[in-house]
Amino acid sequence: MILAEDLRQAVLLAALQGKLTKQLDTDGNVDEMLVKMQEEKEKLVADKKIKKEKPLPEIQDEEIPFDIPDNWRWVRLGDVVKTISAGGDKPKNFSKEKTKLFSIPVIANGETNDGILGYTDEATIKEKSLTVSGRGTIGFSLIRTEPYVPIVRLLVITSLQQTNLYYIQCVLKSLVEMGIGTAVKQLTVPMIQPKVIPLPPIEEQQRIVDKINEIMPKIDEYEKIENDLERLKKEFSINMKEALLQAAMQGKLTEQLESDSSVDEFISREKINILIEDNYPYFIPNNWRFVQLGNLTSIPIKRGKSPKYVSKSGVLVFAQKCNQKNGSIAIHDAKYLDETIKHKYEQDNYLQGNDIVINSTGGGTLGRIGYILEELIQNSLPIVPDSHVTTIRTKNDVLPRYIYFFLKFNQPYLEKMGVGSTNQTELRPDTIKELLVPLPPIEEQHRIVERLEVLLTLCEDLKE
Repeated sequence: MILAEDLRQAVLLAALQGKLTKQLDTDGNVDEMLVKMQEEKEKLVADKKIKKEKPLPEIQDEEIPFDIPDNWRWVRLGDVVKTISAGGDKPKNFSKEKTKLFSIPVIANGETNDGILGYTDEATIKEKSLTVSGRGTIGFSLIRTEPYVPIVRLLVITSLQQTNLYYIQCVLKSLVEMGIGTAVKQLTVPMIQPKVIPLPPIEEQQRIVDKINEIMPKIDEYEKIENDLERLKKEFSINMKEALLQAAMQGKLTEQLESDSSVDEFISREKINILIEDNYPYFIPNNWRFVQLGNLTSIPIKRGKSPKYVSKSGVLVFAQKCNQKNGSIAIHDAKYLDETIKHKYEQDNYLQGNDIVINSTGGGTLGRIGYILEELIQNSLPIVPDSHVTTIRTKNDVLPRYIYFFLKFNQPYLEKMGVGSTNQTELRPDTIKELLVPLPPIEEQHRIVERLEVLLTLCEDLKE
């Protein structure tokens, strides 16, 4: 997570600035250490154990990123290690599985299985070394003490007697975090060899490594906690939404008042059949009734027509893509209806403010529910739904926003109720019509909507 990563970067940067450990008078002299390093490299060249390299340029003031303790020195990485090289091709003698004959690891860049790609019969690196991924997970590094064969895109660093390889690993981790490799596709030898790094006495290098090894596991533990909290936060938001909608539909979110109007009067006036109590799917308050959704709409529940499109016209077509995943409505990229077939669309089927739209065919958005705000209709051209969208428009004595929340409560069910082939599923209008709505008095519908608007917004805020 972001905070854990910030902590790691801060620790590494503090270490390279000499702020993580104490500088001791008993530590060795870095200038003398550099002389010994140079002498060691010259002897290795003379013994033909390493090749002579071109001298690296002098360090300029503008290359120094921050202050370091007086007894430290700025150096170029290539000057304080024995070699920096890149892996070669995969060996001809190769096995994916470890055998008696093929027991030498072949190492590639990457974190999986510590980069072990397979095995071969002869090592090319036989001394303690540091490997750094040049591609893929750029900067991933490991100290390796066993013989192995590096292959392409893996950088290998071997150390001098006066070099603490674990300190060099810390330096490279910090350099990668500070930008090396983040704006490029790979790390290469020419990129890291001349890098300017801070060099403390060998004794303090070890103290830095020890301190980092003490701190980093604690940050790892914190990261696990942070990840768990983030997961719980998201799950809490989702679960809490579901719980709130369920409580609202069961009359547990608001208070039932004796002064509320009678649902039975509305049902009698509209000549609606109600569900007998023995068949209730769940308990609801005594003054509520279960009613099929199809009895609460002012227009038939059906999908729109299959339109012909033109580049421009006076009527927009509401398609599935207009129903956004985040619950908003987007018509900025809606297509236009062919003016010549406009007469086929009844005026009542044009979308109105407070209409509910449901994506009713497959394609990954089946069952998605949207709400048409009045402002959208007032500020746009007329809109008609296409044949993949079902429109719900409630009767006058039924609050449309309440039905919207009822449908959101049932959205997981609707998403599963598509029928047809794998390539083309559809949510049939009858499936929607037959949904059983727990219908409270109109006054309580308003109270439920007001409460949900506040609480669901808080749930969304928890995800931020």
